[in-house]
Amino acid sequence: MVRALVFALVMMLGTTAGWADDTADCDQIRNLDLKIRGCSKLIKLNPNDAISYNHRGNAYARKRDYDRAIADYTKAVKLNPKYAKAYNNRGLAYRKKGDPDLAIADYTKAIKFNPKYVSAYYNRGLAYGRKGDYDLAIADYSKAIKLNPKHANAYTGRGIACRKKGDYDRAIADYTKAIALNPKHAFFYNNRGIAYGKKAIENRRSLTTARRLRSTRRTKERKTTSSAWARRPEQD
Repeated sequence: MVRALVFALVMMLGTTAGWADDTADCDQIRNLDLKIRGCSKLIKLNPNDAISYNHRGNAYARKRDYDRAIADYTKAVKLNPKYAKAYNNRGLAYRKKGDPDLAIADYTKAIKFNPKYVSAYYNRGLAYGRKGDYDLAIADYSKAIKLNPKHANAYTGRGIACRKKGDYDRAIADYTKAIALNPKHAFFYNNRGIAYGKKAIENRRSLTTARRLRSTRRTKERKTTSSAWARRPEQD
């Protein structure tokens, strides 16, 4: 809406060619410096352009300049308090800076303003997982999968959370689903291999424990039998 109004303004001023070029530069993702330059020009033309702040924030984030990215995302949500994408993107920047709590807060706001925002559920699941809150992570991954059943990363994320909880069968099932959706992703196979290995170790431990318990029980039974024979009275 804001950009449409600006476009109408530049039409009146006869500067549409330059504005269109700057918009294209701001929207593209290949050349980050060009993106920043284009977005900056649009912001100078219209300081209330929340979209351009968000796009410039994305460019800064990809350059790993997270402080500038956060500043731009913050400006975007100040201009548009219901801008779900800007909250999600700021959450990503906070996570990259190592602050999962602020990240989770922003993902939650993104979900509040867009309850079907798959990426926000997935990103919040990642943040919960990093904190060790695996049940919450599983819930968010499951929501992302429900909204997008072909989200391979959500399956593998849920698989990791399940593996951390010791639920190897469910983890293997999720990794297998991720592989079916993206058979060329080595990371998915690696995760499933880890889960198979963990399950094998757990099975060996269970088998060892079972054998030890059986051996202990048999030893006790032999001792009991021997004691019983030792206490038998003798008859002449």
